[in-house]
Amino acid sequence: MKKRIDALSKETGVSRSDVVKSALRKYLQKEEFETLRKRLIPKAQKTGYFTDEDVFRDIS
Repeated sequence: MKKRIDALSKETGVSRSDVVKSALRKYLQKEEFETLRKRLIPKAQKTGYFTDEDVFRDIS
């Protein structure tokens, strides 16, 4: 893992610390999104939203 971080750091010109911070930030955002999504899906389904198309239809 360290070698991959070092290679990415060298390739992008971003410090190792910033590479790790960015990766962790993205991971935490994804996890938060998934948690919210799991909580909201049952509520959306109760109101008739089952697909992305259902949502887009009503907001377009």
